[in-house]
Amino acid sequence: MTSITSFCRITEMQCIVDYKVLVHRDAGSEDPWLKQIYKEQEFVYPKFHKMDMLTQAGVLACELIRRARPGIMNYPDDGIALLFANCSSSADTDLRFIRSYDQGGAPSPSLFVYTLPNIVLGEIAILNKWYGEQMFAVLPKFAGSFYTDYAPVVMSTGAAALLCGWIEVVGNKVDVLLFLVEHTADNVLEFSADSIESLKQQDSSLSDLKESSTYLSDGYIKGGS
Repeated sequence: MTSITSFCRITEMQCIVDYKVLVHRDAGSEDPWLKQIYKEQEFVYPKFHKMDMLTQAGVLACELIRRARPGIMNYPDDGIALLFANCSSSADTDLRFIRSYDQGGAPSPSLFVYTLPNIVLGEIAILNKWYGEQMFAVLPKFAGSFYTDYAPVVMSTGAAALLCGWIEVVGNKVDVLLFLVEHTADNVLEFSADSIESLKQQDSSLSDLKESSTYLSDGYIKGGS
């Protein structure tokens, strides 16, 4: 059975992992929202501070899933495929790059590195030493069916697990959902378009979903009916 065994949802105000709110945004903090999560979760990765926000969001969400499901590191280095998407590509960094050119007379090399959205996949792969198939798509809008349709494609080379992501970061807008798909005999959250759509709604209906969801003894999530 193919199931969603863990997920991370980051919105503009909170960071949720497997139905638990880990971090609430401190509106009075001088730190940007993603840096608040980084510090509160005691994540130590100096390169994080050189990344653009799109990549920071992906690396953070991946790290939180890895902590929730440490068994993910038992897969061989080509055993995890990555399937990510968004609808604004790297627009946030593209605009910063243009402004650095207009205001400074020369574009910033540090920004140029991140003017492709799939850089986040490379950073996650480097950090975790995951060398399976990767795909980043730019879509008109979020669609749970995209992941169920393309999962067989990126897993066709033999990957045993799949890390999926929707990472939309533009200005103050933060809309992130990462989830781990594994083969398991346990009755956990089904890998389906409807399940993915329900996880995407976590920010607006957290309390309802918490009430209708339970945890299995081994830590797997289980969606409510």
